[in-house]
Amino acid sequence: MAENTQNANAVSGFLKKIMPEKPPKEVKLSRKEERERFKKRLSTLTPAEQKYLKRKRAFEAVWPICRALLVFGLCFVIIYPLLYMITAAFRPRADMNDPTIIWISKNYTLQNIKDAARTMDFGKTLSNTLFLNIGCSIVSVITCAITGYGFGRFNFKGKTILFGVVILMILMPPQIILIPQYMFFRYFNPLGIWKAITGDYINLINNPLTMYMPAITANGLRAGLFIFLFRQSFRGLPKELEDAAYLDGCSPFMTFIKVMIPNAGSTFLTVFLLSVVWYWNDYYVSTSFFTDNSTIALQLKNLDASLTRIIFNNGNVKVNARELIVWMEAGCLISITPILVMYIFLQKNFTEGIARSGLTGM
Repeated sequence: MAENTQNANAVSGFLKKIMPEKPPKEVKLSRKEERERFKKRLSTLTPAEQKYLKRKRAFEAVWPICRALLVFGLCFVIIYPLLYMITAAFRPRADMNDPTIIWISKNYTLQNIKDAARTMDFGKTLSNTLFLNIGCSIVSVITCAITGYGFGRFNFKGKTILFGVVILMILMPPQIILIPQYMFFRYFNPLGIWKAITGDYINLINNPLTMYMPAITANGLRAGLFIFLFRQSFRGLPKELEDAAYLDGCSPFMTFIKVMIPNAGSTFLTVFLLSVVWYWNDYYVSTSFFTDNSTIALQLKNLDASLTRIIFNNGNVKVNARELIVWMEAGCLISITPILVMYIFLQKNFTEGIARSGLTGM
């Protein structure tokens, strides 16, 4: 019994030697005691060290105030238009001429939302936008992922030159290639022999293929950025994952399907959300290829002209610009609502994907 007690004491003493001691609890000092401690610390330093310590202490005192002002300014710039849009969308148009009303209206109405939805033919427009938006986004994510996987995990001749072309896709505005694209779709000649066989070209204007074909070839809206994000994400994954898959008999394509895609799920979601937003808000490319095809962006762009024609039954009627704001803001509100709802539910995955794909593998 005494021997067991002696062994236990020996083990306890050994553990006390190797285990770090618990740090003493910090005693909260008063401001006077902190100043006295700071003066004593300064007295032990050189003049250069004293200047540095004073500057550091001043910076630590001022920075929280500057940071709060910066955050407040950014919130004002970003949130102010959104708050004004919400308040104006539910405000009667007569209140827009009341100088006593700035934010809080005396009355609220849903008629503006109903009028804007009727003018935009929101049901048909939304379904048409989803067909183009979601479809092109899914296709663009798939093709850009395959392209980014090739740039991130394989070495081949001309890789540097081709990746330079991808960077040019990011830097080059779409206006530069818009006219050649229009001529290509207006006088479409498959394999260069269609005109020789039929005697005429294929006109793809006002056809969804004008949006789907660039997405299929990884040339859709912001495709260069998506390829870059996928490349960065795949480069950040361990090489051992591929080696293990190859040892199990997987081909490069099956390795991409079974190994790479599950490990880059957040990047896929991020690229999909970005693609949806850009296709949703696009009207420049859409107006070039469509003349009778309604999307959310096109309807919102032409909302002011459509309001006077549909609501007032007269395209020549003059409506006060301040009163027209309530319908414009209502149209903006119902247009961005689906995107806001999607972002609220997927915000965590979105920010995680941005961090993983944009900052790793540089």
